[in-house]
Parts: sequence; C-alpha cells; structure tokens
Amino acid sequence: MLCIGLALAFASAQAQDAGALQAADPAHAGSAPPPLRLPDPGSADAQAQPADIAAARAIWQRANARVAEFPRGHIDLLRQEAGDTGPAATPGASAPPPLDLAQALRLSLRQRPELFTHADMNPLALAQVRVAYAVHVRELQRTWIDAVTTRQRARLLADMLDATRTGSELGRRMVVAGNWSQARQVREQLLEASAWQAAVAAQGEALAAQEQLAQRLGLWDATDVARLGERLPESLPAPPPTPSPGPGLDAGSIEAAALRSHPSLALERIEAQRQRAALGDDRRAAWQRAVEAALDALPDPGSAPTPPHIGNLSLLRDHTLERAVETDAKLLRLAAERRAMARQAWAHLQVQHAAALHAQNVVGPLQASLAQETLLRYNGMLQSSWELLASARERLASLDAAQQARRGFWLAQADWQALLAGADYAGSATAPSSTGGGSAAPAGH
Repeated sequence: MLCIGLALAFASAQAQDAGALQAADPAHAGSAPPPLRLPDPGSADAQAQPADIAAARAIWQRANARVAEFPRGHIDLLRQEAGDTGPAATPGASAPPPLDLAQALRLSLRQRPELFTHADMNPLALAQVRVAYAVHVRELQRTWIDAVTTRQRARLLADMLDATRTGSELGRRMVVAGNWSQARQVREQLLEASAWQAAVAAQGEALAAQEQLAQRLGLWDATDVARLGERLPESLPAPPPTPSPGPGLDAGSIEAAALRSHPSLALERIEAQRQRAALGDDRRAAWQRAVEAALDALPDPGSAPTPPHIGNLSLLRDHTLERAVETDAKLLRLAAERRAMARQAWAHLQVQHAAALHAQNVVGPLQASLAQETLLRYNGMLQSSWELLASARERLASLDAAQQARRGFWLAQADWQALLAGADYAGSATAPSSTGGGSAAPAGH
C-alpha cells in the first residue's frame, strides 16, 4: 500500500510539473475562452404613438382582449410571449465536481511548497511557516467567498434587469395603445438602461473574482477556469446562531490566545526578561527619571515640534541599559498591538454576525411578506403592474443586501481565524466594496 501511495503522489507531482511547463510555454496556445454573453442593451428609440383616435381605440381594444386571456393580466402575457429563454440542459452532460473551501485549499497548496513544514525546522522557522500558512488560508477564503458572492450577485442583478425590462416593454405597449406619453416611457427606458449597467458590472465582477480564484488554485487553461464557476456553491452558508471565538475560548481569553499565537512574542518576552535581569534597578530608575524630566520639558503640541531631549551622557553610553530599554519598548508595542487586534477583530466579527442575522431573520421576512401582500393585491386588481414590478425589484435588492451581509460575516470569520493562527489582523475592510458597494439598480416608481 505504501508503494502504491508513493507512486500516486509521484504521478501527481509529474502531472503538476507538466502543467507548469505547458502553462509557461508560449507555443502552447491552450483553449480559447468562451465568448462573453452580455444581456441585450436595449434601445433609445422612442415608440411611435397612434396616428388618430380611431387607431388608438382599435389598438387599445385588441390589447385589452389579449390581456383578458391571462389570469394576472399584463405580467402573465409578457411572460408567455417571452417564453423560456433560459439555457437548455444538455442531456447526459456531467456536472463538474463541487469545489468547497477544503478542496480549494488542497489545490492551492500544490503551488505553494514553501508553506509545508519540514522535520528539521527550528521552532522559530516553524512558527513563521505557520503564520504564512494562516495568511494563505485567509486570502484563499476571501477569494473563494468573493467568487461565490459575486456569482450570486450577478444572478440577482440579471433577474432585476428582467423585471425592469418587463416594465419597459409594458410601457412601450401603453404608448402604442395611446395610454402613455413618450416622456413616461423614456423614464422606463432609463430604468432599464441603469439596470443593464448594474447587471453587466456585476457580471464583470464575477468574472474577475473567478479569475482571482483560478490564479490561487493554479488553474491556467481557459476551459478549466470557465467551468470553475459551475463548481462553486449557489450561495454562502448561513451564519451560525451565535458567534464563537473558538474551542476553549471566551471573550475573556481572546487576548491571551492572540498573544500565544504570535510567532516571536514569547521569544521577545524571554529576551526582555534576560535584559531586565542584567540591568540594575538603580540604572533603570535613573533612566525613568531622565525620561520623565524630558517629557515634562516638552513644549505644547501647538508650538514648535521639538522632540524630547535627554542630556545625561552616562545613561546614553550605557549599552546594557540601551538594549534593555529598546527590548522593553518593542515588547510593549507588540503586545499592545496584538491585544488591540484581538479586541478589534472579535468586535468586528460580532457586528458582522449581528448584521447578517438581522438581514436574514428580520429584513428578509419583512420583504417577503411585503412581496406576498403586493402579489395578492395585484391578483385582486387592487394594485397595478408597476407596483408589482417595483415590489419584485425591491425584493431582489433585499436579497442582494442580505447576501452582502453574509459575505461580511464570513470575511470577518476568516480574519478572526487567521489572527488566532498567528497572522496579523487584516482590518475591518470586509464590508461590501466592489462586490456590493454600488447601487444594485434603481427601485423604480
């Protein structure tokens, strides 16, 4: 069994090397990327109005008769005329294998031999590799999360474009029947144009995120990269009921955990203890008095920017004192930074978790109830088609906001896990940016 395992590992390594040689060979063209399919941009042409009253009445009567054939009027009519425009499933086509985070991590590590620990590593080198590995895992998680989120957002904004386009087409028919002015139709066309821009931008962001993930996974063939999106899940998982700092941790122990995970802080503390033991108490006290005197003589911040000054040459020429003071200051800065990172990362994780749950458990159900009520009133002929379409757009915008909040939580979770593994805190830049910072599309009327 061991021989078989070694043979498989060797074959995998050979395949990887061959792939690297092919990817770097200009003579190997590779497969062409699939054509980019953008939605129809629409038109700025104005719809001509009926020539006279008789023509308008005839058009209006035919339109009413046609609409009366459908239970829900205009919306069902437009859907029936549009038909099923979705891509047809290919019979017998096998779906690509799903790609979760664990599988993505294994693929990415094939291109990162420096992140493997070795049997002959000293403790400091081992800790440094572990920190580099934590950073790699965090960045891979961020890239995977963005790839999933942008793909879902592109689908939502495509649906929003469809809803806006339905309103534009309905407005065009109202102009034909003589019930609308061209000015009102132009407003619908502007809404459609804005929705088209948002949908195309979202599609571009999804493609860019997919390419970023492909780079981290070592995928270079255009066909493999194009199928990467099909391997991703439809959406991110729901956040847990409560945020957890980790096994065996609570809010009171997060700072200690952040200190323990740092690769060199324990060594820095030992060195500071050694320097302190080699220095007499009288010399340290003399240094503290000199520092206090220099700070007392410091001018006000609004005056000349003069730094504090120490003139005692006997203190300044004591190299043992100098090393002890510098080691202490460095240790304090590092410890304070790690503790602040722990508090900031934990607070940010809780905020993002609360926002994700609120969007999921409060805003989402409210929007669903509103959409259902609007649909019921529309079926009862108490609300217009425009109100129904506006409700659909609001519902899609709410879903987009909810998935952006979910993205923020999982990015904060990745930052927190990396901090506990020894990496620095990446900051609170996990709020929606390129994947959701802009407006999804105008809400309409």
